[in-house]
Amino acid sequence: MTDAIGAAGSCLQPLCECLDGTGMLDAAAREVASFLRLKSNWGDLDKAKELLQAVETTVRRRVTAEMDKLNVCDPQVQVWLRRVDELQLEDIDEDYGQLMKYPCLSQCTIHAHRRTSIGRRVVEALDDANKLIEEGRRFKKFGFKPPPNIVDPLPQIQTFGLETMMSQLRNLFEKGDSNIIGVWGQGGVGKTTLLHVFNNYLDNKVHDYQVVIFIEVSNSETLNTEEIQQTISERLNLPWNEAETIAKRAKFLVKALTRKKFVVLLDDVRKKFRLEDVGIPTPDTNSQSKLILTSRYQDICFQMNAQRSLIEMQILGNDASWELFLSKLSKEASAAVELLGSQNVIRDYALAIAQSCGGLPLALNVIGTAVAGLEESEWKSAADAIATNMHNIDGVDEMFGQLKYSFDRLTPTQQQCFLYCTLFPEYGSISKEQLVEYWLAEGFLLNDREKGYQIIRSLVSACLLQASGSSSKVKMHHIIRHLGLWLVDKSGTKFLVQPGMALDSAPSAGEWKEATRISIMSNNITELPFSPKCKTVTTLLIQNNPNLNKMSYVFFRTMSSLKVLDLSHTAITSLPECDTLVALEHLNLSHTHIMRLPERLWLLKELRHLDLSVTIALEDTLNNCSKLHKLRVLNLFRSHYGIRDVDDLNLDSLRELLFLGITIYAEDVLKKLNMPRPLAKSTHRLNLKYCGEMQSIKISDLNHMEHLEELYVESCYDLNIVVADAELTTSHLQFLTLSVLPSLENVLVAPMPHNFQYIRKLNISYCPKLLNITWVRRLQLLERLVISNCDEMIEIVEDEEYEGQYGVGTQMKMQDHASDEQEDHASDEQEDHAMIETSRNEWNYAGYSDFPKLRLIFTEQSLHSLFFHLVLYIMKSIAYSLCIYFSVWMTTCTNTDNVNIYSKSIPMKLE
Repeated sequence: MTDAIGAAGSCLQPLCECLDGTGMLDAAAREVASFLRLKSNWGDLDKAKELLQAVETTVRRRVTAEMDKLNVCDPQVQVWLRRVDELQLEDIDEDYGQLMKYPCLSQCTIHAHRRTSIGRRVVEALDDANKLIEEGRRFKKFGFKPPPNIVDPLPQIQTFGLETMMSQLRNLFEKGDSNIIGVWGQGGVGKTTLLHVFNNYLDNKVHDYQVVIFIEVSNSETLNTEEIQQTISERLNLPWNEAETIAKRAKFLVKALTRKKFVVLLDDVRKKFRLEDVGIPTPDTNSQSKLILTSRYQDICFQMNAQRSLIEMQILGNDASWELFLSKLSKEASAAVELLGSQNVIRDYALAIAQSCGGLPLALNVIGTAVAGLEESEWKSAADAIATNMHNIDGVDEMFGQLKYSFDRLTPTQQQCFLYCTLFPEYGSISKEQLVEYWLAEGFLLNDREKGYQIIRSLVSACLLQASGSSSKVKMHHIIRHLGLWLVDKSGTKFLVQPGMALDSAPSAGEWKEATRISIMSNNITELPFSPKCKTVTTLLIQNNPNLNKMSYVFFRTMSSLKVLDLSHTAITSLPECDTLVALEHLNLSHTHIMRLPERLWLLKELRHLDLSVTIALEDTLNNCSKLHKLRVLNLFRSHYGIRDVDDLNLDSLRELLFLGITIYAEDVLKKLNMPRPLAKSTHRLNLKYCGEMQSIKISDLNHMEHLEELYVESCYDLNIVVADAELTTSHLQFLTLSVLPSLENVLVAPMPHNFQYIRKLNISYCPKLLNITWVRRLQLLERLVISNCDEMIEIVEDEEYEGQYGVGTQMKMQDHASDEQEDHASDEQEDHAMIETSRNEWNYAGYSDFPKLRLIFTEQSLHSLFFHLVLYIMKSIAYSLCIYFSVWMTTCTNTDNVNIYSKSIPMKLE
């Protein structure tokens, strides 16, 4: 038997070795093992399943942590998790459970095939689970930073009225030579919103640029260079090395960005900095990269080289402001406001509240939110509160806190000057010259007048003041003015500010107490019958109360600190006792009915500015002026009081005098004034009046008045000729008035250069023998021409010599600007608001126009061919395509062919 078995084994050995080489025996062994050890393998699979679940849980938590960091899952981990999900263990559980219901004998006979299949699946699942467990345990990296998108989208913001600004920005952006673009405007006007919207707009330009980087530059005064560099590194997906110096990192970032076509958006740049110092290469035309910055300061945009591509952010228009305001209201409040009907007073109050925000988006957001849930009965009180004490409204303190940065950045002197501007009426313009004079008297400028104008430019650049329609004036935004008053209140200083409020009576004496500056200008106050106790007041502005004619005799008794006193444009006939005003430096009594100066005015030893211009009732100064030795400004221009005798011209003692305006009644006084001495040099305004026997005026004879700006000649009945010769052409005369000169027949103007070459405004009235003013064509800087009551004047210019010279293609626009002509025309030395402003880019001189600056002509009659010749001449002499705004007013009686026609003042439009 043994031999037989051995022989059989020997025969089978070659067969076994052959099968072993194919792996069939191992497979058979596994099949047998899986069949025989099914229960044991199932137990191992159950344990492996629990362990795999634990490993999966750990992996998923690590992946979630990475995604929370805005990283993406590692691809290998993603594949592993997918394989875990695909591992079908539930089906095996069910099949195994069904098999175990049968007895062991049955499993090995009838259900042997089924047991074999399940055993195989259990073994395979166990192998897969063990592999997944091992792989899961080996993972070290579960996520990584994704490559950045070209544009990192910012949260969508609902915008109102931003279309025009977006259009301007897009247009500049598309220009090939606009590599650095600046957007400037006051705080809260919407610069950041514009940049947010533009960032998202660039998502449409992903094929044109490789990366768009939005950087919030400033949250404080200090430039956070490291934070800027970190933002750039993240957007470029570059590693961050804390150990690197800022300078080394900046060089690396510059190299990295130079290789790309980029757009960098810098929001809220508050100080100049060098782009390369933070890691940004300066864009140029060759690189085609772009940089857009926003700032509250125009100067910063200039310093960052955006001066060629600059946008001033405008406040919202009425419609957009209203839409933004409504968007902040609750549904109920919005429904109440928008309820149709003429008796909807809630809408009126809401409109008033919205308008009080002055089109400033920040204010509209804050105020709109504050009144969002008002009941119907609460709207009136809310409107009143916002109009008077805006800072008491919820959220306004926070708003002012945001706007305050522009103020904090100013020097202490600039801050004082800014707060001073709050003394002026809420709406309207502020004279730059007047501001500087006040600031000089207050001691802000240390006698440096030019510093005052520099401060005004700085405040405009910081958007704390705004440019006005006139180059000589500025204005203050409504919200910025409230900011100023809020800052005054926070500082503990007391201002009494009630200008332009239509007051019939002055604030009570108690309100004046402890105030340092008081403004009740531009009201309807008729009397000041009390003596307020205000020892600390330094400025008192009462001007433009036209009916004020009564003041307490002891009104100034306690005002020993007063430095600025303005009573101009009132009806006072005398000045109260003023001995106590020992600190007074600025006194303005112009356009008043004062008849004589106080006898003891000379005691005001600190007085530096005395304005008595257009004092139509002033009879005597009681020799006060010559005793005020610190006077720098003395203005008696067009005063009823004038110098009639050479012995009365006794102002040589005023050695510090810089500005003299004077009225002269005699030719010999004029000759004495025009002698080579300081008094002539300080003469800026000259009024010649009732100069009997004066027959001619030769402008070059006034050569010692080298600073003469205005000449007003009136009621010189024998004056026959005025000569603007070409001798000693040092004259800088800008304003000329010829009035009530019944003998004047000729005004002779020499060819350029002549002594009228700088004339900007010319006023001619009641000159019956003056037949023409053809010489005006030589006044190339002329801006305003006024002709009235020159009954015999035939023509303004002769145009025959120009016939056909310039063709007939010239277009002229005449536009009604009557609303701009509501200023007082009687005050010639004040800025003329009737002047029609013309955009410089509409002018196309072509070298032909004799009137390159002319903006307004004002006539008060239609005499013979005067109007026809004027229009014909200008149409033929102004270059082709030149557009000027031109207003002609026709008034009073017209005398043509002995037919009297009365015509009201009619603004005329010609196209």
